Amino acid sequence: MERKGFDWIHEVREIKDIKDLLYSGLKVFGENVSFKVKNKQTAVYEDILYKDYVKEVEALGTFLISLGLKDKKVVVTGENRYQWATSYMAVVNGVGMVVPVDKELPENEIINILESCKPSAIIYSGRKEDVIRSIAGKFDYIEYFIGMDLPPSEQSGKFISYESAISKGHELLSSGNRDYLDIEIDINKVLILLYTSATTSTSKAVMLTHHNLASNLMAMSSVLYIDPSDVFLSLLPLHHTYECTCGFLCPLYRGASIAYCEGLKYIVQNLKEAKATVMLGVPLLFEGMYKKLWKSAEKSGSAPKLRKAIKISNFLLKLKIDLRKKLFKAIYEGLGGYVRIFISGAAGISPEVAEFFRNVGLSFYQGYGLTECSPILALNSDTEFEDAAAGKALPDVEIQIWEPNSEGIGEIVAKGENIMVGYLNEEQLTREAFEGGFFHTGDMGYMDDRGFVYITGRKKSVIVTKNGKNIYPEEIESLINTSKYVLESMVFGKEVDKNDDLSVTLSVYPDLEAIENDFGNAEKATVKKVFDDLVREINKNLVNYKNIKEVIIRDKEFVKTTTSKIKRYIEENKA
Repeated sequence: MERKGFDWIHEVREIKDIKDLLYSGLKVFGENVSFKVKNKQTAVYEDILYKDYVKEVEALGTFLISLGLKDKKVVVTGENRYQWATSYMAVVNGVGMVVPVDKELPENEIINILESCKPSAIIYSGRKEDVIRSIAGKFDYIEYFIGMDLPPSEQSGKFISYESAISKGHELLSSGNRDYLDIEIDINKVLILLYTSATTSTSKAVMLTHHNLASNLMAMSSVLYIDPSDVFLSLLPLHHTYECTCGFLCPLYRGASIAYCEGLKYIVQNLKEAKATVMLGVPLLFEGMYKKLWKSAEKSGSAPKLRKAIKISNFLLKLKIDLRKKLFKAIYEGLGGYVRIFISGAAGISPEVAEFFRNVGLSFYQGYGLTECSPILALNSDTEFEDAAAGKALPDVEIQIWEPNSEGIGEIVAKGENIMVGYLNEEQLTREAFEGGFFHTGDMGYMDDRGFVYITGRKKSVIVTKNGKNIYPEEIESLINTSKYVLESMVFGKEVDKNDDLSVTLSVYPDLEAIENDFGNAEKATVKKVFDDLVREINKNLVNYKNIKEVIIRDKEFVKTTTSKIKRYIEENKA
């Protein structure tokens, strides 16, 4: 079969596993800055060298082995921070199976995960202290609780201070202990267990190997160039494979630095303080930034000037004259002044958002993947991209469209070294996922002649009409979300009565501030008219059977995963 994905574009260092990533990187990047950690007293980002990070990983790993945790499961939970990165790397590179857990989960869901994977230890952030203390006595098999913020003076029994663990680990290493250092990694053994964020069903535990991650890291880095001068601002939750692989392991692999964002409202401030050049995000984040920039331009009266500048700049680019950093200096500085790449993932983004950022001088790429794929399957590269597409298959990944309909749309399926071993304790689900020898993503889409993959929506979200027509909600949502009056939206099929067809329904969370600015008020009647008019315009661009028939105006945000994807199954059940 003819391959339509990317070949290896940029030269990359071959790695066989994550331990190889760490130590081969030490030889090349040992004196480089690997992390920028903000000092809470001085409010300044302080540098941690690659070689010093490796020493701390070794110390923690050695200490964990001394506790008898070899070949056991260890949960890591907490906000994005240096200690999380050290804990993950220490566990996965010789201790046992690492289980990253969402820090936002309520106690009952944490309990469900613990009962599912039965870990022997939990490394946790101080923000989870109360929850961890509450559940500590419920599980006999959890032998140790290591607190990232627990003072050494307060440790007792099963509760150990991270600071003490590092100190004791260094002592063991100084005495010649090599129990951790000499461990060899079985690259095909399941050593990473990831719980999916569950937008359409209950969470599943995905089993990954070092080989899965190493192959994905090499492939993605060959398509999108990252070098040691780059600084990543880490914003998305690290327990999620998108941020973990692409925003943590990838910069370490390429010798770049990682700075941790202090929160959504500090993004621009942290971009500037850390001199960040790369940031991974989700569509909701970038669409919000895009709307805010245009809202600011319109408020100041500079929007016409900005539009004209973009036209002039694009004309000059055809003549190979690039004045974007000068023409759009205010925007560039407003985003920190150092950013060169924005990368969007976790869901599709409006092409006009990607085009805008590129127009003003920032490279913008989106990719496509799933937890089960380590996570990347397809990516737009720095040499070839389509803003409306999720990208082309990575090197060594094969993507096909399964049982396409007359429009060429079918389920996206894939093969590759990056794809999971299976789901923990779910043999039937695993067999179903690999029907026909391909991994079935559950996403619907099509592929063009050049191999670019376009996502139309989730298989489980498709609205099927009485006459067999398929409506993909995400396609309609992408049109709705370009409106400055929309903060979030969800389209679904609503049953009017048992004998009637499904009605295409829009549920929308409006931007009341934008409506009030433009119409003088944000009363119910005004908001209703705004969306009646918007839907009328949207419907003009849709075939009749896709027309939105009903609009529900929300007064609060949708329930979302920690990567800002709407939990459709919850919201549809509410409607």
